[in-house]
Order: sequence, then structure tokens, then C-alpha cells
Amino acid sequence: MATIGSIASVRPVFAKQAPESLGALRLWLTSMAALVFAMVVVGGATRLTGSGLSITEWQPLVGTLPPLSDAAWLEAFHKYQQIPQYQTLNKGMSLGAFKGIFWWEWSHRQLGRVIGLAFLIPFLFFLVRGRVKGVLAWNLGGLFALGGLQGALGWYMVASGLSVRTDVSQYRLAAHLLLASALFAALIWTALDVARGSHRHIHLKTLATGSTVWAAVVLFAIFFQIGAGALVAGLKAGLAYNTWPLMDGHLVPSDLLILHPTWVNLFENSATVQFDHRMFAYALTALIVWHVIRVVRSADDDRQRTSAVCLIAILVAQVALGIWTLVSQVPLSLALAHQATAMMLLATSVWHLYTLVRE
Repeated sequence: MATIGSIASVRPVFAKQAPESLGALRLWLTSMAALVFAMVVVGGATRLTGSGLSITEWQPLVGTLPPLSDAAWLEAFHKYQQIPQYQTLNKGMSLGAFKGIFWWEWSHRQLGRVIGLAFLIPFLFFLVRGRVKGVLAWNLGGLFALGGLQGALGWYMVASGLSVRTDVSQYRLAAHLLLASALFAALIWTALDVARGSHRHIHLKTLATGSTVWAAVVLFAIFFQIGAGALVAGLKAGLAYNTWPLMDGHLVPSDLLILHPTWVNLFENSATVQFDHRMFAYALTALIVWHVIRVVRSADDDRQRTSAVCLIAILVAQVALGIWTLVSQVPLSLALAHQATAMMLLATSVWHLYTLVRE
């Protein structure tokens, strides 16, 4: 999130831009945010279908093309047959079934390549034409570098499941999703700045107001909950208990602390990970409701009230989807809708914070 804060000094860049130039920049950045959103959803489908380990090599250039012949498909399938996931969980899988999981992972990687090119080519064009300069140019260059890091982190995540494990590390999965979320948030913030047409500085007195502080707390709490959700997905903890509001009749199930040392339960015990995700969801809901009531009562700007109301509306949808997904035993469609709505909640919280700090 350092990128977001550092954009505060780019006022001179925007002030010299023609309206049509700003419109092109805004469309580009909004499109990039939409692509990252799609990437997160496809990544969720890749994880939930167990497809992430179907491609056992990282070939940024050669891997652009899928297998184009029967021999190539058999070779890819043979490589998959050498890893623990196949030998332990999918022994006897048909070539047709393998193609089904292969296409999810290939699509995820291909979308990552598309995002890289869709960012780099327009960025270079705007840079050469002088439409981005100074701090804005450095921030955009930093976002591109973080996108490259995200690709490397994705492979680092996949590599965790190729030798001993039958799935990817939930720690690396959470890091991968959180970095994607940070990129998504930074793109939205930058697009909002461009949409204003002329940049206005953040004043320290604005940052010190209670509403602004709590809006920032809400934003980072949503990040935390997204990370907790990644642990749920990584451990398939959504299947540990499928009743609500109690967990098989208990508010606190008996198997929360069965692993040793105790702290490991927070990250590796499916029951504990689901319990934590539930409890933090309740806390986050209370926090957002309290904050929105406070803003609606005290704000003197209609944009602030509107963004606050949108925040709570999406929160209600997200809570309902979370419960529905849980009691339905995590079907793919509902799980993806839940993840997509989490990103929408994050986007709305970024917008809400923006309305409070930009004067």
C-alpha cells in the first residue's frame, strides 16, 4: 500500500493533462483493475478445482502455447503423473480429466501474461508520449514490477506442491492472493486520482480525523480477512463444518487446539482456520456497520455517504454469500461468487477511503 500513499505528490502531472489524455489513462487503469479482478476469480477456480499443479513447469515464453498434439498432451500428462498429487489423490485419472484441470491452470497463467502485456505496452506508450511523468510514472513502474513479482510468487506457490505435498502451501497461497489484492487496490486508487482530472493533496489534519482513521482500519481489516479466506481455501477448511450459526452444535468446537505447538492451529488446523474466519467476519461486520453509521451521521460530503452506503450493501451480500457457501458445502459457483464479492468489498473500501482523504 506504499504505492497508494506515494501518489499524493503527483498534482503537477495531472494538471498539465488534456481531458482526452486523462480519459485514456482512466480507461486503461480501470481495465487493468478489471483484469486483475478476473485473475483473482480464475485463480480461485484453479484452486477450488485442484488444478493448480497440473502444469509442473514454469515456462514464461514457451508455456504460452498449450499442447497442440496428442504426443504433447501425453507428455504433459506424464509429467503430472510424477508428482504426489496424482500418485496420492488422482491415481488412474484419465487424459480427458487431466485436460479439464490443465485448462484452468493454463488459463490462469495465460491471463497473467495478458495482464503483463496490457500494462506494459500502454505504459510505455504513455511514457514516451509524455502523458505520465514524475511520481506517477514511478508509481506505475512500481506496479508493473510488483506484477512481475506476483508471477514469480505464483510459481513459488505452485512449486510447494510438486515434491512432497499433494496441494500448494496455504501460506504461499495467502501471500499470492494478498499481493494480487494490493495490486488491485492500488490500481483503483490511481484510477480514482486520474478520474478527478486534477490532483489534490492529502492534508495531515484530514488523515487525523476519526472517520479517515477508521476507514483505513476497515480497509486493512478487509485485507486481513481476505488473507484468512485464503487459508480457508488452501486447507479446504470450508468443509470442516457446514452448519451455521453453530459449528455442529457448538459455538467453540472441541478440536480447535489439537495441534502442537498451539500457534500452529491458527494456520494448519482446518477447524481453527474456519473458526477464525467466522469470528473475524463477525468483528468486521460490526466494525463496518458502526463506521458507516458514524459517517452517514457526520459526513458533509455526499460522496462520502454514498461510498459508505455502498460499502455496507456489499458487506450484506458478502455475509449472505459466505453463509450460503458454507451450508451448501462449498460448491464452485458460490465459492467463486464469495471470492469475487470480497474483491468488490475491497474495491469499495478503497473508494470510500479515497472520498475521505482527497479534498
